[in-house]
Amino acid sequence: MTAAALGRPVRRGGSGGRTSLAVVPAPDALASNRFSAAQNRIITATLPLFAEHGVSGTSLQMIADALGVTKAAVYHQFNTKDEIVLAVAEVELDRLAAALELAEAEEDQLLGREVLLTQVVDLAVERRHLASALQGDPVMIRLLASHPPFQQLIERVYVLLLGQEPSPESRLRAAMVSAAIGGAVANPLVADLDDETVRSQLLTLARTLIDLPEPG
Repeated sequence: MTAAALGRPVRRGGSGGRTSLAVVPAPDALASNRFSAAQNRIITATLPLFAEHGVSGTSLQMIADALGVTKAAVYHQFNTKDEIVLAVAEVELDRLAAALELAEAEEDQLLGREVLLTQVVDLAVERRHLASALQGDPVMIRLLASHPPFQQLIERVYVLLLGQEPSPESRLRAAMVSAAIGGAVANPLVADLDDETVRSQLLTLARTLIDLPEPG
């Protein structure tokens, strides 16, 4: 198991020597609360197909074949492929939402930013094989662009990282961090690097870009 394993804890000394221990639940625990068992099976079967073929390149028949069921059985759980795509996105985003809630609960702002940044990098590295499929696919981009829960979640992320009235410089720094994390994990230049190396280097770079001190 890599350092970016499911449920990885985040420790950081806060003000007055306070230490935070934050753990984001594994995706199965989050998915079971949102979808039925049958729907979760479809989501689980769909993820590797998206990783291999992309969202646009994955058909409902391919999903049905991976499960050993008929296409009608898949339609019984989700009315359209778009619903499956959004379900996959929501399961992935639920972990970001859990990390954000932990970070927002921190009284110390720097500690909250550290918790969020560490978990975001962990999630990106852990799911690096899915990054290009989920981030760059036009179907996913189209659906998330009109999905209010996604827009609200991202807005909360940026408020925590930048504050209510960010300067142009801080907004550019945050944009660079977002691009660096999302782009780096899927870049073929780092395909042969192990997860811990990618994670460590990304955290160091991201902290520098948003002017977040190294944890003590």
